[in-house]
Amino acid sequence: MKQFILTVSLAALLLKASAQERIAPAYPLITHDPYFSVWSFTDKLNASPTKHWTGTAQALTGLIKVDGKVYRFLGNQEQNFVTALPASDEKAYQVQYTENEPVKGWEQAGFSDGSWKTGTAPFGDGSATTQWRSKDLWTRRTFNLDRTDFKGLQLKLMNDDDVEVYLNGIQIFDCKCFNGKFIYIPTDQKLLKKGKNVLAIHVRNNVGGQWLDAGLVYEKSVAAEQNVLAAKQTSVKLNATQTSYTFDCGAVNLDVAFTSPLLMNELDLMSRPVSYVSFKVKAKDGKKHAAEVYFGASTALSTNTEYEEVTAKEYSAGALSILKAGTKEQSILKKSGDDVRINWGYMYVAVPQNANARQYISPSADAVADFVAGKKTGTAVAEGRKLSLSTVLPFNEVGVSAIEKRILVGYDDIYSVQYFGENLRPWWNRNNNQTIDKQLTLANTEYPAVLKKCEAFNQKFHAENVKAGGEKYAELSDLAYRQAISAHKLVQSPQGEILFLSKENFSNGSINTVDVTYPSAPLFLAYNPDLLKGMLNGIFYYSESGKWKKPFPSHDLGTYPLANGQTYGEDMPVEEAGNMVILTAAIAKAEGNAEYARKHWQTLSTWANYLSKAGLDPANQLCTDDFAGHMARNANLSVKAIVAIGGYGMLAEKLGKSEESSKSTNMAKEMAQKWMQMADAGDHYALTFDGKGTWSQKYNLVWDKVLNLDIFPKEVYKKEINYYLTKQREFGLPLDSRRTYTKSDWILWTATLTDNPEDFNKLVDPVFKYASETSSRVPLSDWHETTDGKQVGFQARSVVGGYSIKLLDYKLNNR
Repeated sequence: MKQFILTVSLAALLLKASAQERIAPAYPLITHDPYFSVWSFTDKLNASPTKHWTGTAQALTGLIKVDGKVYRFLGNQEQNFVTALPASDEKAYQVQYTENEPVKGWEQAGFSDGSWKTGTAPFGDGSATTQWRSKDLWTRRTFNLDRTDFKGLQLKLMNDDDVEVYLNGIQIFDCKCFNGKFIYIPTDQKLLKKGKNVLAIHVRNNVGGQWLDAGLVYEKSVAAEQNVLAAKQTSVKLNATQTSYTFDCGAVNLDVAFTSPLLMNELDLMSRPVSYVSFKVKAKDGKKHAAEVYFGASTALSTNTEYEEVTAKEYSAGALSILKAGTKEQSILKKSGDDVRINWGYMYVAVPQNANARQYISPSADAVADFVAGKKTGTAVAEGRKLSLSTVLPFNEVGVSAIEKRILVGYDDIYSVQYFGENLRPWWNRNNNQTIDKQLTLANTEYPAVLKKCEAFNQKFHAENVKAGGEKYAELSDLAYRQAISAHKLVQSPQGEILFLSKENFSNGSINTVDVTYPSAPLFLAYNPDLLKGMLNGIFYYSESGKWKKPFPSHDLGTYPLANGQTYGEDMPVEEAGNMVILTAAIAKAEGNAEYARKHWQTLSTWANYLSKAGLDPANQLCTDDFAGHMARNANLSVKAIVAIGGYGMLAEKLGKSEESSKSTNMAKEMAQKWMQMADAGDHYALTFDGKGTWSQKYNLVWDKVLNLDIFPKEVYKKEINYYLTKQREFGLPLDSRRTYTKSDWILWTATLTDNPEDFNKLVDPVFKYASETSSRVPLSDWHETTDGKQVGFQARSVVGGYSIKLLDYKLNNR
């Protein structure tokens, strides 16, 4: 076999061409909340299976048959694994284990482990069945087989952190790594024996949490896709509420659009859990053609793992034909955490009856092959695992005029979150007077009007961002829009207040994290401050109810979807107090009054008083960049406290509390002068007051500018910006002098401190380059490496709403 080696210059050209075709690291298709969220992780819609934002497959499948030829335009074949030895996501299992280093030969089949403990997997912290707290763990799992012909055998493994795995004494995997979800490692089936076998594992916890779970699977091919051609994708477009594609499918052109109408000025519409998938078919040659479109939705949309049993049925409601599926167990609000998908409630695929569609349920492994072969299989009622809800739309006599048809995909979660012990329904059914069938019917009836609203908003949003920050900034904002909103759930509190509760995605799964609210706030301040109130209300309630008794706010309200009180292991006193006061001041600025602050004045006063004592020179504590560790005398955290005290003074002025206003404003200005002396490092300001050879982004300064507080002299902004421009790397400005990684949301905040478009673009353009060229193909990560553009951690988080800080500054200060 010949080996072809690309020259460096040719490889660079190919990379450049690929980057030009790409407009996003991953593409939002269906985006409503942290559970109902389906994405394409590749530039070509038909290049890979669609996935939940966590990376777990949630397959949407699309094919079009034109004059007998079949083209795939949506999704791709999933790997179909069959279990040889179950992991705990399928079935509980026991192993022998020890946390003390065993003698040599512990991994061998003949080793005696009778003195070891017996435990049930998974092992780890948090939700693990067997709690493991020490540094090392050794496990031995003995199992019997009556066959070994498992072609395509793979180790199925989730580990935190370093791991070495042995099968019958032979090492099959060794990795100094963390795998927060199951990975699959090809394994030699010849290592298996009929009768007794041993899977032995050593895992070491280096930092943070710990986890171990493993099994064996083998790959079984699904029914072959005979004569299925790949539709040629000719374009993709992404805007605030819609991702749309065009395809060349032989004799016809096909347009496919995914629309999630997340319009923040209409909360009932925004919270309606229904997305549209529309299809337009048009002949290319002026002739008439017979066509039909197949759309399949995997029941994985309603399960946490692929091994859960589901029930599915077909029925009619009004003018709609509907397919419905959900787990048999329906364990409502029983599971919390980060890498978790919903397994209660029901998914729906609906189609107008006048579309003359055919709907049915079948095993996912058979669905595509049956459509290709023209088999009218499937049933109206089914139960089992890995089913597909299939809809076939006829497009008879397609000619030069485009024919459009649509499908509605919805999800009824029944109860969305638990809030201090009470299960809350979704906003759209907050009064318990709605049904999902009514919502689907409304969505269908209002489709033309909703589409016009979405198109109008898409244009307005993009145009406003171009005016505020230019074309690249506007494209970044388009990319962030749906991600920021759909990382929240909208509900009503028992006290009748709006709650817009975030999930700290791809982190620790916290619900309503204050220092996630803080960076995401600009988008909501720009379009509906009530949503930001919904992000603050629960934190105010936690303190004012007496459930939280400390003189600063909590870090969170729990672990999503259970908002029963803080579960994060450590407080962030200055961070969260500063965040809450600043954001309350920002609401007053956006609304032109301080009535929201008036409701919570006593609590705000307690927090501002704490900041006046502890904020100027913070103790050794965490800030929102907690991944970087504890830090004392944090200059940027000090800025937050000073700006918050200034914001409190602004609120007092708006409420007619002149004495308090004067006291706080003067205090903030005096603190700012002290800060300038303490942080001074010559041509810039330091990371810490005692680290003159260091530097950091002072992104917290942005609120002094946006809120027109005039606490810090403008020379401070200019001095810092000039220094930052000397520290730029290919994919952005590092967060500080300790590492080369960065947070893209903070770069946008820092860039907003500039006083001219040229400097703004110098800081923003590398972020655009990162978003359009990163090799990390996941929903936009806000934490990346500035040297190579790779994701460091985090994805699909709401904090990208912070990209709107420049827009917010423009809207508040140019009106």
